[in-house]
Amino acid sequence: MQFIDLKAQYQYLKENIDKRIHTVLEHGKYIMGPEVQELEEKLASYVGVKHCITCANGTDALTLSMMVLEIQEGDAVFCPTFTFFATAETIAFQKATPVFVDSDEQTFNICPIDLEKRIEQVISEGKLKPKAIVAVDLFGLPANYPELERIAKKYKLKLIEDAAQGFGGEIEGRRAGSFGDIATTSFFPAKPLGCYGDGGAIFTNNDEYAQLLRSYRVHGKGKDKYDNVRIGVNSRLDTIQAAILIEKLEEFPAELKARGGLASKYTQLITLDVKKPYTPNGYVSSWAQYTLISQNRDIHMEAYKNKSIPTMVYYGTCMHQQTAFSYLGYSDSDFPIASMLSASVFSLPMHPYMNDDSLNKIIET
Repeated sequence: MQFIDLKAQYQYLKENIDKRIHTVLEHGKYIMGPEVQELEEKLASYVGVKHCITCANGTDALTLSMMVLEIQEGDAVFCPTFTFFATAETIAFQKATPVFVDSDEQTFNICPIDLEKRIEQVISEGKLKPKAIVAVDLFGLPANYPELERIAKKYKLKLIEDAAQGFGGEIEGRRAGSFGDIATTSFFPAKPLGCYGDGGAIFTNNDEYAQLLRSYRVHGKGKDKYDNVRIGVNSRLDTIQAAILIEKLEEFPAELKARGGLASKYTQLITLDVKKPYTPNGYVSSWAQYTLISQNRDIHMEAYKNKSIPTMVYYGTCMHQQTAFSYLGYSDSDFPIASMLSASVFSLPMHPYMNDDSLNKIIET
């Protein structure tokens, strides 16, 4: 049994994906070929924004966003502590200071109440300049953007949405990737929409940001690649990955429906003494993961392992617990909810191609 069955997905989409790849091999435009622009247009339309700019990976998508927002040394950037390392890494890479925020116990996402408390604390200390918020759509569920956008406006902060796991999710019909000043996603193979390698994208309605992003991703280019008007990076989505994503995006709505159906079955049929995922009214999850909470996590995971059923922990180490951020001086008591989550969450297999035999085996175990 696979935790995420990419082989089954490929077999289902094989004819169309192979045809797309063959087309790229025929025209030979492997870097920034026509499929890249086609994908960007389709992604912007799907999300409902003016601009989509693809890049090499999700981490670069965050870094490029911070470059555009001019995040730098002396700035405070607020982000969840319960997240993947890249969230905080990209802040530190800009020489800014990550200010970690506790989680909402029900949704696992960044807690707006704790966020506002941390902003007020930074303002009162006067050592750092509050600059931006990075919110992460964990496990498929968009963060509380109505409240986050209110807070960002109140304190004049920029808001970045990391929609890598939430891509396909919605709040009141508005899709993940459309929130904040800039949104990012990753096309890492295990994401809800993933390619067969690394890839990423940035979404925005801001024309100036879009122009800068297109420049920054190709060495700060001006009118052409040999006219460099600013210091940039080399971060382009290759054409074959774009071709694969075009076909995957076509099938994506059907896959989301299947993911939602599987999540509903899990919620209905699992009788373990565990806390199941929560989706607020008006929200739609893309179910990147189906994540449970249990104080007996190790016992449950061992039982699944004995039946050859894979489970995973996302995330067993919070940002404030990482060695790289020990200089910030945080302790678990500063983030009681996130620390509890990291010690008790585990995720079950989740993908749109699961058969009934696999589902029944998981439920019975």
